Amino acid sequence: MNPSGLREAALAWLAQDPDPDTRAELAGLLDDPAALADRFGAKLEFGTAGLRGELGAGPNRMNRVTVMRAAAGLAAVLGPGKHVVIGYDARHKSDVFARDTAAVLTGAGLRASLLPEPLPTPVLAFAVRHLGADAGVTVTASHNPPRDNGYKVYWGDGSQIVPPVDGLISAAIDAVGPVDGLSLGEGEVLDGSIVEAYLAAVAQLPLGQERDLRVAYTPMHGVGHATLVGAFRAAGFDEPVTVEQQRDPDPDFPTVAFPNPEEPGAMDLALALATKVEADLVLANDPDADRCAVGVPLGDGTFRMLTGDEVGALLGEHVITHTAGDRLVATTIVSSTLLGKIAQTHGVRYTETLTGFKWIMRAGEGLVYGYEEALGYSVGGEHGLPVHDKDGIGAALTVAGIAAAAKRAGRTLLDLLDEQARRYGLHATSQLSFRVADLSLIAGAMARLRATPPATLGGKAVESWDDLSAGEGGLPPTDGLRYRLAGGARVVVRPSGTEPKLKCYLEVVVPVTGEIAEARATAAADLDALKADLRAVMGL
Repeated sequence: MNPSGLREAALAWLAQDPDPDTRAELAGLLDDPAALADRFGAKLEFGTAGLRGELGAGPNRMNRVTVMRAAAGLAAVLGPGKHVVIGYDARHKSDVFARDTAAVLTGAGLRASLLPEPLPTPVLAFAVRHLGADAGVTVTASHNPPRDNGYKVYWGDGSQIVPPVDGLISAAIDAVGPVDGLSLGEGEVLDGSIVEAYLAAVAQLPLGQERDLRVAYTPMHGVGHATLVGAFRAAGFDEPVTVEQQRDPDPDFPTVAFPNPEEPGAMDLALALATKVEADLVLANDPDADRCAVGVPLGDGTFRMLTGDEVGALLGEHVITHTAGDRLVATTIVSSTLLGKIAQTHGVRYTETLTGFKWIMRAGEGLVYGYEEALGYSVGGEHGLPVHDKDGIGAALTVAGIAAAAKRAGRTLLDLLDEQARRYGLHATSQLSFRVADLSLIAGAMARLRATPPATLGGKAVESWDDLSAGEGGLPPTDGLRYRLAGGARVVVRPSGTEPKLKCYLEVVVPVTGEIAEARATAAADLDALKADLRAVMGL
């Protein structure tokens, strides 16, 4: 688009924009072609993750016009008379975007129910099914930087949308005219009983009988605190000791460089608090509380954060041993293969899906547990899965139950992990990412790997490899490669769906015949060797 076309697009946007903040921003940029090109030269694309991007004016930003168009597209796909539940976190503009969504939906003849306050994403996912709604929307950017926000859509089964629904909504959004021509109504606001129903549901998870546990917790400036404390109380646990500086919602996330428990430094305050109070367990949620991070004491006054795969294996075996009947557990192609061995030993069905909970929740009938290595878990019990999405509150509660039982027996979660390693082999996982400025470098690397697959990686023979773009094993096609190596090791290579990165997911399996420490040292060396070879092979 040329400069005059960009200016015309900006003026047309100004004419329909109901937000004085973005109108003022855009008015000051009308004579800045570079800034206009950044905002109007592209647009945020609606996909299976909905929308996510930086706040600001224009179609390539998150703002009230973008959100109202998304709501109008959703309304067109659903049709009049349908019921949509709307949740939101405490980020900048989240409450405004939620109310705009309700206004557009009701104006289009749908029923819109707003959650009563900023709440965790799993509460919204629960509410969709609990209320028998046809769809749900949550306004959140999860653990993205402070200047971002997002818009995620759930279908009537309480799980995130997948194709072809995302494509139908995207096409309907493209057909929406200026938002100042939309009919607007006013949605209803639900009362606190929806939160009480959620708390009652997660309190029925398989938590065991032990409750003696001292927990240090951080909600990372997000919306998790009140709900997690309520869940602990409902289940009979003492209230966790919370990091005071991070307890209340703050959309600027002032104490962390990046509000993600996996990021370096993000857990520093929680770990310091845990040391101070001599906690038995450290728990953290990301800002919308759909993920859960876990830390454990090492016995010398320090703590270690567990990986998502370690927590995933502990939760998986716990759920399997506390449920009965024909059950299914699931994880993704980039998570550890350990869950499959646990399931096989216990006679439980197991499957792998593409990355993302939208796929895990559609793994099949009888699903009682699903997880992904990026700290996402959905825990079920005898009443099934209360949340058809990742649930950082239910996961935290279940981990506390496991830790309390271990404490009563004089053990820790580390002891349980050692037991799994002895029983199934030590499964050690890691990641290697290549960030690029030119996306063509990623396409080139993937093409080279497909044309000339490596014969060995990390000194281990490549026994077989799968091109996941062909839809291998019944999976939907995705741009990825999976290598199976000698000794049970595995490497999955795939471009990131949200960042300019090529990501490698590594796993090695080491039999434990002697000391656990020796096996861990061997696994660490094997992972280092894999990383060295991958760096050479990628050429990035």
